[in-house]
Amino acid sequence: MSAPWNFTRFLPLAERLLSRGRLPALLFAVARKGPKLGQLREDVRLMQALCLAWWRGEYRAVSPKALVTIVAGLLYFVSPLDAIPDWLLGVGLLDDIAVLGWVLKTVADELARFRTWRENQAPERLRVVERLPATAEALRLERSEH
Repeated sequence: MSAPWNFTRFLPLAERLLSRGRLPALLFAVARKGPKLGQLREDVRLMQALCLAWWRGEYRAVSPKALVTIVAGLLYFVSPLDAIPDWLLGVGLLDDIAVLGWVLKTVADELARFRTWRENQAPERLRVVERLPATAEALRLERSEH
């Protein structure tokens, strides 16, 4: 299945974001926007948790291609300038939902492995791994301390 129209331009943006250590800023933008659409909210949180675990070096069992796809999907979700601008009430989120659905389907196996990994972690450890500090800068600095 081919990528949704307009999504592919987010893939190089995702690669640059990862290579420049800007993932914390994206994760905070996702947390601020957070979908209010039932299951989609949980799916976005799962992708965000995977990115946090990867950022902190706790979970590296994700392929680079899947990680870039997830990050590109989250970038698309928070971008106000995607196929249908978010400010168009009622329809602005439709393309976001379609793209996130495609991303979830494309990386389903990777997300299933991550879910299994999470289930095998102690709750105390997950609270640390998946916690967003007060600012994106604080999260960025955590990585440089390790």
